[in-house]
Amino acid sequence: MENHVLVTGGSGFLGLRIVAELLKQGYVVRTTLRSLKKQPQVLDALNDNGVPTENLSFVVADLSSDENWEAAMEDIDVVMSVASPMFFGKVKDENEVIRPALEGIQRVLKFADDAEVKRVVMTSNFGAVGFSNLDQSSVTTEADWTQENQPGLSVYEKSKLLAEKAAWQFMENSETDMELVTINPVAIFGPSLDEHMSGSFETIKYMTNGAGRLPNIALNVVDVRDVAAIHILAMKVEEAAGKRFIVSADGKITMPEIAQLLKAQLPEVSESVSTHVMPDFVLKMSALFSKRAKEAKLLLEINRNISNQQAKEVLGWTPIADQETAILNATDSLKKYNLI
Repeated sequence: MENHVLVTGGSGFLGLRIVAELLKQGYVVRTTLRSLKKQPQVLDALNDNGVPTENLSFVVADLSSDENWEAAMEDIDVVMSVASPMFFGKVKDENEVIRPALEGIQRVLKFADDAEVKRVVMTSNFGAVGFSNLDQSSVTTEADWTQENQPGLSVYEKSKLLAEKAAWQFMENSETDMELVTINPVAIFGPSLDEHMSGSFETIKYMTNGAGRLPNIALNVVDVRDVAAIHILAMKVEEAAGKRFIVSADGKITMPEIAQLLKAQLPEVSESVSTHVMPDFVLKMSALFSKRAKEAKLLLEINRNISNQQAKEVLGWTPIADQETAILNATDSLKKYNLI
């Protein structure tokens, strides 16, 4: 692959990390921002972490508009489609979330194809893969797909699922030489380059903020540095074209186990961390009356025996961090920016 890369959403937790790693490896990087007001924050974060920025440029582009996407794609070899539409609070109509996600990835792919971009690496997530596999004796792989009508599926996970499906449908229905790769990370932790954190960090904030009983939900965890590394490998490795890649550290860890880890390794937050476990039947009863509990019940029931072998075998990926290290590094970032 050539060396001119566009990263959408370069101010985000993952987007910024990908930008940093590309720059450190000598790539010429352009990144999209919804507003240039964020440009100083991006530059400060990179400079504070010793990342060279002379090969970095910015363009204002939003997933909801065609404006500036043609300019964003000019002379670009590879696109990292990382940005997702933003939404806040309760959603009255799920189409308010799903429609922008579908239109956003279709817009990126269309303009990339028009610009004769060689490959698009799309950030999807594990919610598009494994949230319908409830068979605890099985192994979830990239061949699996979450069903869009899965009971308990959150609107966020559904939007990511349908956006990835739309991306593959675009490729199938287009006469294009462009290649697509999708990256499907699990809960992303690890160190942050600035105060912008992954949504997964809310789990730690919840636990260190005097939470009561913890549901016995198992999680798969990955370090943000591993997610960034796999994006770059997926850009470079020829055999990655047309494939999906689950990105996860080996194994799984339950929320009570995370709490025990925090208490053991971080005495300064130990007093506020609860290790009391909520019985499964309490969560399942609550799911009859609460949408949030219904989503948690699905997290309790899905199979967490997942395979990361495709990333290891096709991309030659070796994890940088195990799940405990990723969680502790995330906690260190929360402390650094006074968020816990």
